[in-house]
Amino acid sequence: MFKKTISIKERLAVLPRLLGAALFAGAMIAMPVSASLADDGDDDTPQYVVKDGMVNKATYQGFRRYHSECHRCHGTDGLGHLGPELLTPLKTMTYEDFAEVYINGRSEGVAVAGNVMPSFGTDVNLAPYMDNIYMYLKARSDGVLAPGRPERFDAPVLD
Repeated sequence: MFKKTISIKERLAVLPRLLGAALFAGAMIAMPVSASLADDGDDDTPQYVVKDGMVNKATYQGFRRYHSECHRCHGTDGLGHLGPELLTPLKTMTYEDFAEVYINGRSEGVAVAGNVMPSFGTDVNLAPYMDNIYMYLKARSDGVLAPGRPERFDAPVLD
């Protein structure tokens, strides 16, 4: 009766409808994310920007969103806790594979029996920030971003 998993394309097709009311009301959840992504032009893989240990807005948003939810299982800075550490797998994992697990979750192949990686494909607080979380974790995985709260190189200066 129900599919066991839903494809990325199907999940993403539902996302605009879920966010439509919030966007209409002025929340503009997805717009700042897509506008601030760095792109190398080769493909659609989000690219982090790190300069002298400081990050751009999109990568910083990834840090913030990761530490609002993901760190509960995957630990501070992606080093593992109840769930697996994420830095080593991201050295070889494609963006598409990351998106598949992020959107659909995972119940098979988890380190501890009974643990489940939940699906965030329809979570209005996390789904729009998948690219940002990927950029933050990829920067950590590539070793260009130290542990801890990063500073933004493009942060607004307050007088």
